[in-house]
Amino acid sequence: MQALLERLFKLEHHQTRVSTELVAGLTTFITMAYIIFVNPQMMASAGMDHGASFAATCLAAALACIFMGLYANWPVGLAPGMGLNAFFTYTVVGEMGYSWQVALGAVFIAGILFVIMSVTPLRAWMLNSIPKDLRVAMAAGVGLFIGFIGLKSAGLIVDNPATLISLGDLTQPEPLLGALGFLLIAGLSVRQVPGAIMLGVLLITVLGLVAGLVEYQGLVSAPPSIAPTLMQLDIAGAFEVGMVSVIIAILFVNLFDTAGTLLGVATRARLVNENGEIQNMNKALQADSSSSVVGALFGCAPVTSYVESAAGVAAGGRTGLTAVVVGILFLLAMFFAPLAGMVPAYATAGALVYVALLMMSGMEQLDYSDATELTPALLTIIMIPLSFSIANGIAVGFISYAVIKVFAGRAGDVSFGAWFLTGIFVAKFAFF
Repeated sequence: MQALLERLFKLEHHQTRVSTELVAGLTTFITMAYIIFVNPQMMASAGMDHGASFAATCLAAALACIFMGLYANWPVGLAPGMGLNAFFTYTVVGEMGYSWQVALGAVFIAGILFVIMSVTPLRAWMLNSIPKDLRVAMAAGVGLFIGFIGLKSAGLIVDNPATLISLGDLTQPEPLLGALGFLLIAGLSVRQVPGAIMLGVLLITVLGLVAGLVEYQGLVSAPPSIAPTLMQLDIAGAFEVGMVSVIIAILFVNLFDTAGTLLGVATRARLVNENGEIQNMNKALQADSSSSVVGALFGCAPVTSYVESAAGVAAGGRTGLTAVVVGILFLLAMFFAPLAGMVPAYATAGALVYVALLMMSGMEQLDYSDATELTPALLTIIMIPLSFSIANGIAVGFISYAVIKVFAGRAGDVSFGAWFLTGIFVAKFAFF
């Protein structure tokens, strides 16, 4: 077995051991396992079967992690992405009125485009054509969007006919438990407790159980059937003209989120050689992009690399064995469906808000000295949550970027790719 693992993962070359990789895999899984509670709730809100979504989440994550480990030999965990699952549910299905089957079709098409970009020069062209500040703004805006959803699901903010939104009723237990969940997660994270997000979700669920707000359903059972979501995507329906902006939004967010995560993990895992080249970067991108395609077949929002993988790298993970361990643990998690079914929305609200704040931390990279770059970026960040649409927020950002650059006499700063995308977004608002 030792010889097989050495041949597959080149442990000695990466100066690591099997025991270290096992610990690293467990660490990464603990930090990202909250997705098995959060994602099924998101998908259920879109009308999908909760049990099937739970099974699909675990299975898609498991296969993606194992593929990443064996193909790219990277210590990166993958699962359905936070932000894109919210976009799937609350924008494409909720706001735009498409069925979840059509939304899955859009995820599939975006995944295919991502795969094509990963094996051609299109990836570099796309990454270079989008202004850096707008890329940062997309992540921060998606973070605000997730945080808004978390506050809403806990009842911490509610609709108000006079002011549009207002503070919820803090005399009710659900908002209080939601707020407590966030404080627990933030406190545990500050103390650098492994799995702080998952622990916070579980502790609030236990408190809800003690208070009689949650009904005990057991802990372990046979995995639920994946049949209600397996191969249910409607690809033909996703070719509607109105879905163009949706597919572009999924592609952009997935592309930039993946690129940023992989670059960060590669640096921490010492996968950069003396010439500054990242080992197997193309394979890692191909593994990530193909995982989104497979995830759509199972019934998942786009599967992407998780920044929480950095926790496993910090624990010593250096090879794909770490990712394979994460994948195996996701397979084992399929037997805990009753536990996932007990977790109430207010228990995951704190996790959503905390993840949102992490996603917004990149705002420090914005260029505050150049108003032509900063203004469109801030507008994107604001409009994504306020329009309750990632696609619309990105569209406003691109259009304002082009217009402001023209008024500033700096139209030459706008790349051909940015002009092309601006034209698509203008057409979207004008005709669709």
